[in-house]
Amino acid sequence: MDTFQEATNVDETLDPQDWTDVGALSHRIVDDAITYLKDVRERSVWREMPAEVRAFFSAPLPRSPAPVADVYDDVARNVMPYPMGNVHPRFWSWYMGSSNFTGALGDFLAAIQGSNLGGGNHAAGLMDSQVVNWCKEMVGFPATASGTLVSGGSMANIIGLTVARNVKAGVDIRERGVGAIPKPLRYYASDQVHSCHRKAMEVLGLGNRALRRIPTDGGLRIDIAALKAAIAEDREAGFKPACVIGTAGTVNTGAVDDLQALAGVAAEEGLWFHADGCIGALIAIAPESRSLVAGIEQADSVALDPHKWLHAPFEAGCALVRDASAHRNTFAVTPEYLESTPRGLASGEWLHDYGLQTSRGFRALKIWMALKEHGAEKFGRLIDQNIAQARYLTRLIDAEPALELMAPTTINIVSFRHRLAGASEERLKAFNTEIMLRLQEEGIAALSDTTVSGQHCLRVAIANHRTRRDDLDLLVSEMLRLGREIEATGTSA
Repeated sequence: MDTFQEATNVDETLDPQDWTDVGALSHRIVDDAITYLKDVRERSVWREMPAEVRAFFSAPLPRSPAPVADVYDDVARNVMPYPMGNVHPRFWSWYMGSSNFTGALGDFLAAIQGSNLGGGNHAAGLMDSQVVNWCKEMVGFPATASGTLVSGGSMANIIGLTVARNVKAGVDIRERGVGAIPKPLRYYASDQVHSCHRKAMEVLGLGNRALRRIPTDGGLRIDIAALKAAIAEDREAGFKPACVIGTAGTVNTGAVDDLQALAGVAAEEGLWFHADGCIGALIAIAPESRSLVAGIEQADSVALDPHKWLHAPFEAGCALVRDASAHRNTFAVTPEYLESTPRGLASGEWLHDYGLQTSRGFRALKIWMALKEHGAEKFGRLIDQNIAQARYLTRLIDAEPALELMAPTTINIVSFRHRLAGASEERLKAFNTEIMLRLQEEGIAALSDTTVSGQHCLRVAIANHRTRRDDLDLLVSEMLRLGREIEATGTSA
């Protein structure tokens, strides 16, 4: 026996000695959480941490206990006031969901239940499969398709592209590896494709050069004629065209590729059709906008993100694969310690057979609870609402001579910049970057920036159920104010 246990004759546990005190603290935490969200609009979107707060995160490993109430006080003082900001109604940087309270409760309950979703005969596993089935239904996939919940869009894309590689390789790639592929595989996507696809090519052992970026048209959608020409050229050069990636909402501008045309090209050319719908797949449930993603239901695989337009707390992605056998055959491994039993706990489906993780968190509950509370139709209306808000902002920009639109607004992403008479591109970039940074530092709004067609611009990505049109009015007026101040003082980033 351990020396400590010999001395005390007591087995230790992490459970509290006094559940009553923990209950009281838990009620306080929930009350604080409700206030935190209820008053989110009154706070700054983002603020810089003071030096003393940064120093808190350099503290050494704690070796002795502290009262849990003191631990929570540390969190309340040093963590909660300094968020990324994406739950705030004026957070429009990059592309984020804005969470929801019911989903947060689901995350808490999932952690309390503590189920591992690698597999097994238990309720969490069944709910995981149910949420995947709901995702299939939302994007128009058949019930016979398969899917898996993952960490987010990058992993969801890797799942789909891995299945595509294994199906199109022409050899048993799991056994023999990528070196046995008789002809180098080629994947195709627009030059606006998300960077996670490059990472996927590298992780899959195909290399960045296996992903051929196809030029885009005036709407920044993949050029279908250029795609067909590239496929023909690669075949002639001895490559094997394997997969075309359609983007349902590019990260730069929200452009949506012609998914129906891509489905046709894939069928004609014998390619796997993967749809990166991490931004826009769920437009399929939006009553006014669903036609924008027509054709996504024809894909062989789809990546989507419940932590974006279903507003699940981070993290929650989903990969769907039309051919369930191809999906399972890409990942399934059954060692002797994970064999199924005819009944009991191990008689359930092994969910780890559909992805890379053996241990998996219970992501489904936070999605399930919010969908049950609000219904898919409300989420569809909120998607339409964000798209309408982006068009409203576009009209404000068009009406303001000091601002200029830098790309067409297709869905909920608006790319634009503040003009500066006679300024070079370099000066314009510095000027607009300074506006963006001051908006952040003053707690007004969080924007991001990018480059579109070689020109720097600011981005507003409205994927927030808390955003109102008067937030967009405020953005424009504050940008104009900051533009005047910066121009008058001659300061820039």
